[in-house]
Amino acid sequence: MTLDPLPETDLTRHRRLRDQGSLDRADLNAILDAGFVCHLGVVVEGRPLVVPTVYGRHDRELYLHGSVASRSLSGATPVCVTVTHVDGLVLARSVFEHGVNYRSAMIHGEARKVTDPEEKLAGLRRLTDHATPGQWSYARGPSRKELAATTLLALSLEEASVKIRSGPPDDGDGPDAELGLWAGTLPLTSVWGAPLADPELPDETPVPEHIARREGTRYA
Repeated sequence: MTLDPLPETDLTRHRRLRDQGSLDRADLNAILDAGFVCHLGVVVEGRPLVVPTVYGRHDRELYLHGSVASRSLSGATPVCVTVTHVDGLVLARSVFEHGVNYRSAMIHGEARKVTDPEEKLAGLRRLTDHATPGQWSYARGPSRKELAATTLLALSLEEASVKIRSGPPDDGDGPDAELGLWAGTLPLTSVWGAPLADPELPDETPVPEHIARREGTRYA
């Protein structure tokens, strides 16, 4: 199915490195689905505040959660959420031409505080299973007290900026190519390690399959 492109707005228009920009909504979804930690930027009491937090995507909304005491999760205020994956260093012949291969998304909008109990529970499930698929069904669900202590925000994905950089350095056809220096990329990958059991667990407690099968697989 072909997705409609991301709209260009004053906030999302690519003014620099336009060739790295993308209006493909599939690129946005892929970047968000590859990770689970974002940075939430919001102005609180006149000062900018940037908070790392986990998220979960559902269709064209992003869910973020935290404590009800968190000043960054008050809702009904403009926010900016960023997600970035670093895929490697770009090492050119000149330090001026060095760079980073990356995938990034920046989402703008007004965060909506989720108050409907069913949506709140569904959003928290989406957030949990986004980070660890299958964990919501395996672990104990939240109690009423825990739900009351948790704030869930929903942010539309309709106003988003996507940028992607890949490939080798750009100075292979310039005068620095005659210097005889090595140039290329240094890839960076993250891989899930072996699950480490809580020391308080009985020895016979097995690792759930949905967790065990992630060992050795690539993150992002």
